[in-house]
Amino acid sequence: MRKINTADALLDGKVVLEQPAQGYRAAIDPVLLAASVPAKAGQTALDLGCGAGAAMFCLAARVPGLALTGVELMPEYAACARANIIRNDGLGIFHLLEGDARKLPRILAANSFDHAFANPPYHDSKAYDPGPKAAKAHAHAMTRDDLAAWIKSAHGRLKRKGTLTIIYRADGLADLLEGMAGKFGGLAVMPLWPKSGIAAKRVIVRGIKESKAPLQLLAGMVLHKPDGSYTDEAEAILRGGWIEA
Repeated sequence: MRKINTADALLDGKVVLEQPAQGYRAAIDPVLLAASVPAKAGQTALDLGCGAGAAMFCLAARVPGLALTGVELMPEYAACARANIIRNDGLGIFHLLEGDARKLPRILAANSFDHAFANPPYHDSKAYDPGPKAAKAHAHAMTRDDLAAWIKSAHGRLKRKGTLTIIYRADGLADLLEGMAGKFGGLAVMPLWPKSGIAAKRVIVRGIKESKAPLQLLAGMVLHKPDGSYTDEAEAILRGGWIEA
């Protein structure tokens, strides 16, 4: 059966994203992630496990003149990312590599990127029942060792004082901090609350390679109003604003 893709608009239409109609589909996580990367024009950035490229293209739409490299293991999503490079031509300079974020292709030189960012699979593979769809299962399941390997890969490709930004499930924060310990300092942790008074389900964590600065727990952000609509702060970011940290 022929697989069907959809074309979806992000950042008020600044980004057009082709992605599979079934399986993992980009929602707001990659948009929030891109809004948290402190990139500047002329810099380089590496998207680990880029999928169809949602975070990569959203970052390019926010920062003109970036050179971005995406790495994606699954051919179906890598094909979408290639198509999206054409769809979003003019936003930046893009490269797409098929490969495993746990062991990056050798063509990616050590200490060569200003920033790295990732929206890793957010379920613990030991506890997650993925159901029948293999693509969605792969995109949503990860072990602690896998996460540590992603962090190690990013660390090796970043320049001194380069940043790594990750959005991840809140109950995996301990694993995330453990993986970054000794590699990144100046850690900033931002909780994302679904609604006011409800425990955070996601966190955004950013670290700086070789920094000795202490960890910061940021104020965080509430994503939805009681009626389910986005808060003004979240709406502004989804339309192209920045998360300040």
